[in-house]
Amino acid sequence: MQINTYELSNENGMKVTVTNAGCGIISIKVPDKNGQLRDVVLGLDKAEDYLSKHYYLGVIVGRVGNRIGYGKFTLDGKEYQLAQNDGDHHLHGGIEGFDKKVWTVISGESTKIIFEYVSPCGEENYPGQLTVRCTYTLTEDNTLRMDYLAETPTKTICNLTNHSYFNLEGFDAKDIYGHVMQINSDKLTAVDEGLIPTGEYYAVAGTPFDFNTPKAIGQDIEAAAAVNGTGGYDHCYVLNGGEAPSYAAIVHAPESGIKMTVTTDMPGMQFYSGNFIDGSVTGKGTTYQKHSGFCLETQLYPDTVNQPGFPGCIVTKDKPFKSFTAYKFES
Repeated sequence: MQINTYELSNENGMKVTVTNAGCGIISIKVPDKNGQLRDVVLGLDKAEDYLSKHYYLGVIVGRVGNRIGYGKFTLDGKEYQLAQNDGDHHLHGGIEGFDKKVWTVISGESTKIIFEYVSPCGEENYPGQLTVRCTYTLTEDNTLRMDYLAETPTKTICNLTNHSYFNLEGFDAKDIYGHVMQINSDKLTAVDEGLIPTGEYYAVAGTPFDFNTPKAIGQDIEAAAAVNGTGGYDHCYVLNGGEAPSYAAIVHAPESGIKMTVTTDMPGMQFYSGNFIDGSVTGKGTTYQKHSGFCLETQLYPDTVNQPGFPGCIVTKDKPFKSFTAYKFES
């Protein structure tokens, strides 16, 4: 299948470039405080590059995003063993997850495009066929909205998210330390040394993980790294307000003046500060280093399939996976 790129644009001059390779976001160009367009996502040079190893820049991850402990889960009494592609654990759908697939364009307009991928039963050893659609919509108030729909004729598991890395000063800015962030969450999913949830929760108040009051990402990043050796932030925040919080996160870049507000109907959001970026990936004429960008991956909780107290991820014929996430940009 041919790999292509597609551009969405609105009357404010905002432009979003996407590709059917991994259903990825290549660029998001938004006006800064001076009215100049800045590309605020880390990206690669060519669309086909999104199908190779690339820290999941911009792509959709699945069939199950985030981690599954030891790559194992049980469904209807049968145990499934998935690829252990993150140490002992399963990460972002396995060796060739949805990020490594060429998606089909179902329809496309100047402000909206719908991608589809049909994952056959047994792919990456997941049970059941899963038909996934991701719709990117650019609105006139400079919001990029993503709507996900995943349907199966039988039963399987699913947890989809987008893995874009943002730098609101520009993709080629040195780091994200000066970004001021606020997260609508009082607790994290507590994790072990392998970043697998224990089933308990960790209150953020008074810790380096507390973003209820806006603060610079760099303020406590080293202290956060020292807690469990992540190199920074790599934690799932339990969002306040049930399944439809007023906002999940608000991030502001002082130099560019660009503010991004994230809303979603998902119960969790993984805040990842680009800890494992090591200078081995180059795109758009720049080499990406540790903490070059941050991800806000809205989703169900990690390893939710193995945690009875977490939101369920089982998809059936009568219960599809549906979610939305929106990124609104202002300056």
